[in-house]
Amino acid sequence: MNAFKPLVFSGVQPTGNLHLGNYLGAIRKFVALQEDNDCIYCVVDMHAITAQLVHSDLKAQTRSIAAAFIASGIDPVKHIVFNQSAVPQHAELAWVFNCVARIGWMERMTQFKDKSGKNAEQVSLGLLAYPSLMAADILVYRATHVPVGDDQKQHLELARDIAQKFNIDFSDHIRKAGLGLDITVGDEPVHAYFPMVEPLIGGPAPRVMSLKDGTKKMSKSDPSDLSRINLMDDVDAISKKIKKAKTDPDALPSEVEGLKGRPEADNLVGIYAALSDKTKADVLSEFGGQQFSAFKPALVELAVNVLAPVNNEMRRLLDDPTHIDAILKQGGERAGAIAEKTMNEVRDIIGFLR
Repeated sequence: MNAFKPLVFSGVQPTGNLHLGNYLGAIRKFVALQEDNDCIYCVVDMHAITAQLVHSDLKAQTRSIAAAFIASGIDPVKHIVFNQSAVPQHAELAWVFNCVARIGWMERMTQFKDKSGKNAEQVSLGLLAYPSLMAADILVYRATHVPVGDDQKQHLELARDIAQKFNIDFSDHIRKAGLGLDITVGDEPVHAYFPMVEPLIGGPAPRVMSLKDGTKKMSKSDPSDLSRINLMDDVDAISKKIKKAKTDPDALPSEVEGLKGRPEADNLVGIYAALSDKTKADVLSEFGGQQFSAFKPALVELAVNVLAPVNNEMRRLLDDPTHIDAILKQGGERAGAIAEKTMNEVRDIIGFLR
């Protein structure tokens, strides 16, 4: 049982346009979580330079993510919305965690293997140490819960490993400093400063696939813009992309079982289900037996009804970047106050003079 004060943390990288998969898989969940939790939502702009150092306009991309948060319904007054680089304690704790973590742990990370490929010696040190910074993002606030998708579960496990090793290595120091809580790790009593962060799964996350290939995830890096619906797409673009989405010649089945082996049909039905907060079975009970020529217009209407308000509000916010900057600045100050308290205590635990 987690005895630390419950707190939710999550972050989104400002790289490329946010798309429907990001919205359904992450941002809409962030909005729901704020109803019953204290939440900190971060635009992780420091992470954005790990794989690509130079960006054409990182500031604009950062504002766009913040605008998406707010336009989707995240409340930056009741909760905290900020950009990572505004709080230097993230980097300071990441250095401590670099000294806690083992190189072998980092080299086993699936994302590092995928992104480095055969050129592991040529990628940046930042890409290797990325999970250590991710752990610091969470633990500098001593957050207890993180909403995660399948691709982040391994990083969250590493954050737990880092927290556990820090707690065990400094257990006596933590106790002497009068900090932390008594917890049990395995059968071992430990005086812990950092919580063992838990994943927030919150039901099956919709897996949104490419509109051009139902076997691949919708991605902002796909060279074809027709493969995804961007949050900044207007009504005409949304309509065009759904109408051009790849399908097969058969009618929609009446049962979910009938979607097997039909990845494009499964994807479009799944998108409709997610946008309407229904199950795939519900959707097929309504549209089963119909051709895509009838289903696609209904999907267009639904997607426009859900996404147009978000799109319009994002555009309004981005027309006034000083307003977004003010929100991020205020959020950074609030986040920084929490992070500095943590770092003051970490400095005392380690033994840094200050």
